[in-house]
Amino acid sequence: MRRAPREIVEEGGLTSESAYFGRREVLRALGFGGLAVAASPLLLGRGATGLLAQPAPETFPPAVGPKYDDLFPAKRNKTYDFAPLPETPEKISGSYNNFYEFTTDKARVWRMAKDFVASPWTVQVKGAVEKEFSFDLDDLFRWFPLEERRYRFRCVEAWAMQVPWTGFPLRQLIDRCKPLGKAKYVRVVSILDPERLPGQKKDTHWPWPYYEAYRLDEARHELAFVALGIYGHALPMQFGAPWRIVMPWKYGFKSPKSIVAIEFTETRPGTFWNDAVPKEYGFFSNVNPLKPHPRWSQATERDIGTRDRRPTLPFNGYADQVAKLYTGAEF
Repeated sequence: MRRAPREIVEEGGLTSESAYFGRREVLRALGFGGLAVAASPLLLGRGATGLLAQPAPETFPPAVGPKYDDLFPAKRNKTYDFAPLPETPEKISGSYNNFYEFTTDKARVWRMAKDFVASPWTVQVKGAVEKEFSFDLDDLFRWFPLEERRYRFRCVEAWAMQVPWTGFPLRQLIDRCKPLGKAKYVRVVSILDPERLPGQKKDTHWPWPYYEAYRLDEARHELAFVALGIYGHALPMQFGAPWRIVMPWKYGFKSPKSIVAIEFTETRPGTFWNDAVPKEYGFFSNVNPLKPHPRWSQATERDIGTRDRRPTLPFNGYADQVAKLYTGAEF
């Protein structure tokens, strides 16, 4: 059976820095690594001083260049600011990333992605809509007022961070697409470009391009967010430029990057990891400390900025907002 890649989690904590580097090549040979398209850094080991082979910059260049600089920074919406958890520094969150389209090596993603130009960019809208159409980056950046929200982010690999996204509610884009009444789900598809994305060219065992989906009521929830920026500037490529979706109550792979298509459907579509490894990754994949992954616990998480371990919260701390969407039987 095809097994989804991930970093090793040992009983009692994450792998130490020395153990990680000592076994990384072995793990690679076995097909293990970080979870694809989960957007962000490797969880640092207990007591580690950092896993970067070379220093990372404090900030990273936007993949769309300076064209939309006038829109940043946006005003922060403090309704979604979950203090007292500290904001993860960009140097950390931007320098260890899961993005299999580039590479399975988290430490190399930002280096491989830093010269990727994500402009021009066209997004196709299709399926159960009043009229199929396309839009470009000018539309996306100018259609709706931008705001900043600091969200918790929880990877299925049991690490976590807190970052400030800039964008707008996903429901605004959905309304712009004008889905028909029969539409019950929304599916999104990420970029397919093997010539510029070496991971897609090399790792042909994965069903590229990446694709995700949600029930329409999930996608229209007030927390579901279109992210065009992070840390007060447009997205660097390793964060999913030029735009991505952020679903903060779900595991990170449910927040797809670099989207090129939106499709509305009557029946539930497949999703990348649920199709590839259905026993390990569900369609809904809400953060749940009581439901362990078949190969590791989800009861605790490590903050990659502070390196503190803490209990995992149901729905990643957003239960009051989103629990009513579910019966408890969803996986």
